[in-house]
Amino acid sequence: MIQTSPKILKVSDWGVLEYGKALRMQEAIVGKRIAGEAPDHLVTVVHPPVVTLGRSGGLDDLRTSVQSIQEKGISLYHVDRGGMATFHGPGQLVAYPILRLDRKDLHLYVKTLIDAVTAVLRLFGLDPETKEEKPGVWVNSVKIASFGIAVRKWISYHGLALNVNTDPKWFEWIVPCGEPFERVTSMARELGHPLNLAEVRDVFIKTFCRLFSYTPEFQMNRNPVERPDWLIRPSPCVEAVDHMEEQLRQLRLATVCQRARCPNLGECFERGTATFMILGGKCTRRCGFCAVDKGIPEVIDPEEPERVAIAADRLNLKHVVVTSVTRDDLPDGGASQFSQTIKEIRKGTNAKRVEVLIPDFGGSLRALEKVCEARPDVLNHNLETVKRLYPKIRPGAQYRRSLGILEFASGKGLKVKSGIMLGLGETEEEVNETIMDLRRTGCAYLTIGQYLAPSGDHLPVERYLSPAEFSRWAETAKTIGFKGVAAAPLVRSSYRADEMVREA
Repeated sequence: MIQTSPKILKVSDWGVLEYGKALRMQEAIVGKRIAGEAPDHLVTVVHPPVVTLGRSGGLDDLRTSVQSIQEKGISLYHVDRGGMATFHGPGQLVAYPILRLDRKDLHLYVKTLIDAVTAVLRLFGLDPETKEEKPGVWVNSVKIASFGIAVRKWISYHGLALNVNTDPKWFEWIVPCGEPFERVTSMARELGHPLNLAEVRDVFIKTFCRLFSYTPEFQMNRNPVERPDWLIRPSPCVEAVDHMEEQLRQLRLATVCQRARCPNLGECFERGTATFMILGGKCTRRCGFCAVDKGIPEVIDPEEPERVAIAADRLNLKHVVVTSVTRDDLPDGGASQFSQTIKEIRKGTNAKRVEVLIPDFGGSLRALEKVCEARPDVLNHNLETVKRLYPKIRPGAQYRRSLGILEFASGKGLKVKSGIMLGLGETEEEVNETIMDLRRTGCAYLTIGQYLAPSGDHLPVERYLSPAEFSRWAETAKTIGFKGVAAAPLVRSSYRADEMVREA
């Protein structure tokens, strides 16, 4: 034990935080601790993708160029901790203990840190291993945790990284800890299922305090996930937005752009495009990610399909996108209204492509058949998220049911499209599995975008992905056969839908 009697430890969780900012904050705490102006501190954090090179490391520890590393959305930092190259990123628990080492025994300090990690792994059913003179933890001879320590005037900083749900592929771009043949794993991979990162964090904090004889004083969620600069959009043309909204008001129509608070509303309205939302503005489901109003839905308007067709003519649209709220109160879920809207648009003065973004109709194949018989040019049904998160993200929906809708429509010879959001706590392996599942249904068009919480009452953003990460997922999807892929932080289901189909 480092401490001989219980002492207060301030515990802070910084959420997801860019490495450079976290390093500056950590150094500020170290300075205050040295000056006696702060107590001992334990910080937990998750970093966006970053490679750090310790005092013994250099560019030779990279397996590719610095430019290539950065193009993959990975930051690079030279730091003053011990060790060589390591990676921090999604699904990884990073801990920075900032402690006064009263016994001035660095070896004992590192050993106790390692003991804390091995104890956590055992609590989750794993059998950890350690190696003489090598600061790390292994499971089945594969590395699962790394340690990189620095000490200034006997105040510790930097710390450890435990791979909880981390995809080991991230480590392929470096020589991990200077060991060219070192393999890396995660708790999720060894256990065969993803874990709740917050739960692992809480178990680690409790174990750390027990082994170091601390009484914790919690200051959790000190720093919420910060919205990065690439999500800031220029102000839209006010005149273009006003013009579009006036036309919609005249025809008593709504768009999902307005109802769902889409970040691309200004851009799309300036281009003269919009996604019409039929079947009213109240949804019968309460998905935690969606900004559309929930409540008792309106009576169906039989004239609505014709008004959508008139609007499509007035706006001179060549590609018309129609979506709706979910209407579990209707016998066919609103399928008849979709079918009639498609037919009315086709009566218009100009030849148009029609894309529909449909709900699941409660799983009714008869309802789905109605829409398929109207032969939309594109049938879109969003999967939204990975299978594990469905109960949390899409209560009332079913992962396999949604896949079945896409497969059914594809079997009818329709162009099929779907979309998913990232940043809700999914792992890379789960995203990859989801994309594969979609492709197996015959789905040929895919959108991938960043989840943005519409308000503080909605599900929080777990992580903001970099544009480079979205580009990597686009390449993955194209490699397995998708004809059209749009993947970027601000991509939404119908964003530039006309271009996707035309280019494909």
